[in-house]
Amino acid sequence: METKDPMSELLSSLEQIVMTRPVMHAMPALKSDVAPPEPQRVREITGMQIDEFAQALGVSVSSVKNWEAKKTKPSGSAQKLMQLIHSNPCLSRQLLD
Repeated sequence: METKDPMSELLSSLEQIVMTRPVMHAMPALKSDVAPPEPQRVREITGMQIDEFAQALGVSVSSVKNWEAKKTKPSGSAQKLMQLIHSNPCLSRQLLD
């Protein structure tokens, strides 16, 4: 059975999402004062356990635990991915496939 590179699969999936959505001519400006979603809140919305959430994000379980305990902050890419998951919780399950 062929193993797939998770990052390639993620990028491919995101490209498909972007390419199949209609182009918006008047994109609203992103507000920089909007706080990123809390990792624990995002995980709870998805109904995932910590290990599943960590796997979906491509990070360690200890990273997720540290984020949730507010010991460390997620990287910029992890925050962006959590924003995507927050806006579309079904995406988290797709990232596990």
